[in-house]
Amino acid sequence: MLRSSSDVPAELAPRESPLAGSGAAFALGGRIPSQKAQRMDTYSLAMAYIREDISVDGDLFAAIRSFRDRPGPPLRSIAIKAAAWLGRSGIGARLANRARAARDIQFHYDRSNDFYRLFLDSRMQYSEGHFTGPDCSLEEAQEAKLDRICRHLALRPGLRFLDIGCGWGGLLIHAAERFGVEATGCTLSREQRRLASALAERAGLGGHIEIREMDYRDLTGQYDRAASIGMFEHVGPKRMAAYFRKVYSLLAPDGLFLNRGIVRPERQSNNAETLFVQRHVFPGGGLTPLAAVVRHAELAGFEVVSLENLRHHYARTCRAWVANLSAHAGECRRLVGAAAWRTWLLYLAASAVNFEDGRIDCVEIVLRKKGG
Repeated sequence: MLRSSSDVPAELAPRESPLAGSGAAFALGGRIPSQKAQRMDTYSLAMAYIREDISVDGDLFAAIRSFRDRPGPPLRSIAIKAAAWLGRSGIGARLANRARAARDIQFHYDRSNDFYRLFLDSRMQYSEGHFTGPDCSLEEAQEAKLDRICRHLALRPGLRFLDIGCGWGGLLIHAAERFGVEATGCTLSREQRRLASALAERAGLGGHIEIREMDYRDLTGQYDRAASIGMFEHVGPKRMAAYFRKVYSLLAPDGLFLNRGIVRPERQSNNAETLFVQRHVFPGGGLTPLAAVVRHAELAGFEVVSLENLRHHYARTCRAWVANLSAHAGECRRLVGAAAWRTWLLYLAASAVNFEDGRIDCVEIVLRKKGG
């Protein structure tokens, strides 16, 4: 195996590559010979990387671009696409219930608050920041993102604000502290609810923020504004119509709903990356084409107020997260294990590349009840 001399992993360490002078930005090492790795399909390569059978010396992002579309043997390619379809669109998606949804969320988010704290910003924002310039830091970008969301929703004192999938409570705290709203959030993650509630109390906002550990489908009441930031990827395309109907039912007649999330191009098919994410990163969810998102929102009774593609901001955010994961490699491995650390490193690096290349998008849509 190729090892780094510090906590910065070999994948990103500025070391001399064995392919120096050949124009390559990376080289493969590890227990699997490079010649064999060159013939492997994308999914098998990803799993070999997680198991540390393969390491990347040099630019991990360049390596991902090089191996991203490796089909492998024809039968293997068909099997991978079939498995990805079954998880995203088939039996698994249709049979999803509240208990399974909770398990899926907890699989990703309940690993360790301390792990996420090592690579996220101080507000624990696990979605794209808004970079205002070339020198903008991740911390500044995440604060700018929160402020934009609140302003796009026209938040003001006294409004009832709902954050669906509130994570560690950063948006709730920002909205209550800066804009004076009465804020409610829901999450299926015990670890997120516990920390978010503690942070709200620490900020002196316990009387203005309520955080519930529950499925959004079980929410009741009425709210003036609602937001869903990086959550509806967990909903998946098969449940998108019901998702928008539920949010519509929770909003006051003049309510606004801001939905931010990752979407996929209309004609993009399931592939090895789809299967990897389903099995090892975000089980139970899936990406929906933008046209379908807008269609389901309109069928639920919403009209589109504004729509913005933020994929370049997400690409830069993912690169910042990868840098933080690399800088804290040793601590991450102690908290969640080497396999989980390498899974997140690979997933976020691949996400950065896919956002940069336009293979996935992040879209913010502000919706209003028709006639509101």
